[in-house]
Amino acid sequence: MGKMTTVVREALPLNTIMETDCIEAMNSLPANSIDLIFADPPYNLQLRGDLHRPDSSKVDAVDNDWDKFSSFSLYDTFTKNWLSAARRTLKPNGAIWVVGSYHNIFRVGSEIQNQGFWILNDVVWRKSNPMPNFRGMRLTNAHETLIWASKSEESKYTFNYDALKSLNDGIQMRSDWVLPICTGHERLKDEKGDKAHPTQKPESLLHRIIVATTKPNDVVLDPFFGTGTTGAVAKKLGRDFIGIEREPAYIKVAKERIKNIRKFDRSSLEVTLSKRSEPRVPFGQLVERGMLNPGEDLWSLNGRHKAKIRVDGTLIGNDIKGSIHQVGAAMEGAPSCNGWSYWCYKRDGKRIPIDILRQQIRSEMV
Repeated sequence: MGKMTTVVREALPLNTIMETDCIEAMNSLPANSIDLIFADPPYNLQLRGDLHRPDSSKVDAVDNDWDKFSSFSLYDTFTKNWLSAARRTLKPNGAIWVVGSYHNIFRVGSEIQNQGFWILNDVVWRKSNPMPNFRGMRLTNAHETLIWASKSEESKYTFNYDALKSLNDGIQMRSDWVLPICTGHERLKDEKGDKAHPTQKPESLLHRIIVATTKPNDVVLDPFFGTGTTGAVAKKLGRDFIGIEREPAYIKVAKERIKNIRKFDRSSLEVTLSKRSEPRVPFGQLVERGMLNPGEDLWSLNGRHKAKIRVDGTLIGNDIKGSIHQVGAAMEGAPSCNGWSYWCYKRDGKRIPIDILRQQIRSEMV
């Protein structure tokens, strides 16, 4: 971590909740200081009167003042201002997640592009236990949409592809996520036994986002902190957080919640890394270090082909010369070949993949 980066980090109010307006708070933070933003802004639901179930009981809907805007124009101005402040705080390689419903997500998505963010994916969070449509006048609203965007098209954003694949039983993670809404023991209650926050997000959603798009010790900012789901999950996963919230009742619940959270132990925080992120090891280094010798034969995994190692780390076989990848591709008549998984060396009559030796060198680099 460079000196300048350390200075900027030290200026951040890490692992605290800023009790103020989100735009004012973000504009007070150092520019280019945040790794990831998760934003759950007001949805501007435009509710007209109370909503009742078929048994005439009242639905505890979102009718708070913070979700009310008198016009789309005012909501658009608010969106423009908070996204501008958020973009200012993000590091050049930072990214943002914004969650919303059909009431607001299309307006927010348009402004995200207007601001210069680069949309990476939209994710459909399909609720496994959605609230039914009591009036029976529309489809049951069973999903919300998340937009994941980098600060710019050139950003080298964090994406732990293999960690997400591992979360999904070894299958590539798709852009439709089936997760339950926040209910039962996870739903926080106030002193009266009512919902502490009407739109509390499930920890499973934040777990997936933070594991997928941050590294340990990254700083995660939530400008609409509510009862602190982002902070709670960030703390568990060994990330620092900054929350911004102006409602004292939510702050009280969030502080108590996060105080009781314990960080997972260090070994548990490690995730499966992409092979692309591992240190590059040239095949020639195996020859230089005497792990393999010039003149020694390598065999293809299927046993059909062999080639001889040369002093400069290239191979020769059947009058074909080149790298482990080039020679393997030529022998198989294929457009390309991963030589590390194709070639084996022999010890005691057994074929052993050369990648074992590469992993040995990589383990020394940690």
